[in-house]
Amino acid sequence: MTRALLVVAVVAVALLSGALETAAQPAARMARVGYLAAGSATTDPWGPGFMEGLKSLGYTEGENLALEKRYAEGRFDRLSALATELVRLRCDVIVTAVTQASLAARAATATIPIVMIGVADPVAAGLVASLGRPGGNVTGTSAVSNQVVGKQLELLREVLPDTSRLAVLWNPANPVFQALQLREAQIAARTLQIELQLVEARTTAELERAFAATPTRRPVLVQVDAFFAAHQRRIAELALARRAPTVTGFSSYTDAGALLSYGPAPRDVGRRSASYVDKILKGARPDDLPVEEPVTFELVVNLKTARALGLTIPRPLLLRADRVIE
Repeated sequence: MTRALLVVAVVAVALLSGALETAAQPAARMARVGYLAAGSATTDPWGPGFMEGLKSLGYTEGENLALEKRYAEGRFDRLSALATELVRLRCDVIVTAVTQASLAARAATATIPIVMIGVADPVAAGLVASLGRPGGNVTGTSAVSNQVVGKQLELLREVLPDTSRLAVLWNPANPVFQALQLREAQIAARTLQIELQLVEARTTAELERAFAATPTRRPVLVQVDAFFAAHQRRIAELALARRAPTVTGFSSYTDAGALLSYGPAPRDVGRRSASYVDKILKGARPDDLPVEEPVTFELVVNLKTARALGLTIPRPLLLRADRVIE
């Protein structure tokens, strides 16, 4: 055999060997991740950051990730059936946005790992034993939104220093999270000497009645809630019609027309939650992963709404804002 033929033969054998070795290797496993949110796809504040986090960690839907998304559209009564559906799909991990979704998933499975996002107080809700040692099959991130309600009222007082009465829009269908926020609002209101008017809404019809029962120009604290998030644009319209300045916990509400928002940065919380999924898929146990509290908070001011209400936002507050909507 000539030298040239020998080289060709060696290369051919090497290529064949490599091809056989590649064929013998098992295909990359497709991770199946369930995503259960109490709100809607268009108003979910956590989803975009969560997807960004997965992408940065090397997960691509359709290649090494099958993502099963389920949204309750603000109807908490649907969460149990949606959680059961994800369990039947044998998801490797179920990600749950906010308290009610997390409780529904926990009731549906004690074995599939659950990564919660944005739960106000997971210990009080009975989801984990403690933040440092969660125990069981649940871990993830805590929103601690109830702990920033006092700051929201202080910001509102900066804009309206003569405020002595405040309406609080809350949803009795979400008792765990809402009670925590209400308690914080009451503590802050006593300190600031503000009288609270509680107005409740769990349906769109009740939303209309709640604002109809609120005196014109009375400021409104909109508590963070999946039902309210699904109707945040309508809430902004109703508030504007009553000439009512609104303050809340998520910037999506401010984008929809609320005056002020202050709370955990949802994209950052979502990205952090993706790291939990990655660790669990790589073998970590949920009870070995401490629950994280948010480290990034954002203040957003809607100047367009302020002008429509005839309000002037103090310059020091504008300078502190992370974002100003013109």
